[in-house]
Amino acid sequence: MSRGTRRAQSPGHRLSRSFGVLALLGGILVLAGLVGLAYAGFATLTTMILFGWLLLLGGVVGLVHAVQSRDSNFFWLGVVVAALNIAAGAVVIRRPEVAAVGLTMFAALLFLTGGVFRLVGSLVVRGPQFGWTLVQGAFGLLLGILVLGDWPHSSRYVIGTFFSLALLFDGLGLIALGVGGRRVVGLVSEEVAPDRSADNDRGGQEQSRE
Repeated sequence: MSRGTRRAQSPGHRLSRSFGVLALLGGILVLAGLVGLAYAGFATLTTMILFGWLLLLGGVVGLVHAVQSRDSNFFWLGVVVAALNIAAGAVVIRRPEVAAVGLTMFAALLFLTGGVFRLVGSLVVRGPQFGWTLVQGAFGLLLGILVLGDWPHSSRYVIGTFFSLALLFDGLGLIALGVGGRRVVGLVSEEVAPDRSADNDRGGQEQSRE
């Protein structure tokens, strides 16, 4: 077996290639996030349709699981939950715009309540993370007010923007992990290679002496 073939099959090379795949996947996610930010309305509809299909498939899987465990005490509860998921998924897929309006309202209320609780909690407790918690609460409260102030028009772009930002930051994280991992593997391989060559030279000298 040649030296290049052994290098291609070495664990370090396979690990470096795996980190390269992670970086490539991160680049795809970053590109998808940028496209979603540029077309937030389309990203919102796409996100809602995907969410509807997830609900629908989850309901079908839950229904099959409930039928398989029909002798248990939780049979009817599983059937009801699965039916609700199937119904909600069908509604979201058929009317994604209406579902986006309702989900945007729910997200705005979550931002408002979460911001208020963080603000009040930070002022009452005044722990070591007082400043950071105060900033988080103020940001959540401001974001909820902005989304509600432009509602229902904000439902056209809010969900798509959040989903695109999530893809963008996840992609950047994968790129950093992949590039950093490849650098570490490269440094380790460079340190191991001289040691192996030195060991081979010693072994050759010992064999020549014999």
